[in-house]
Amino acid sequence: MNIKILGSGCKNCKTLESNAREAAEQLGLTATFEKVEDFKTIASYGVLKTPGLVVDEKLVASGKVLNVDEIKSKLK
Repeated sequence: MNIKILGSGCKNCKTLESNAREAAEQLGLTATFEKVEDFKTIASYGVLKTPGLVVDEKLVASGKVLNVDEIKSKLK
């Protein structure tokens, strides 16, 4: 599983990444994590407001920081 965090590296982006890592760990998933900070690439996913969360090239959230349980539901 490939998980991408889209954003400039702000506090919200870091929190989303931390929550995503925790969610994957709790589910026992093997995942690779990637930070995407290039705004052209971020826009290519249709994200207008960061942070964004992409799972296996599918945008699952943007514009808010999901908590661990919300991310777990997206990863199942």
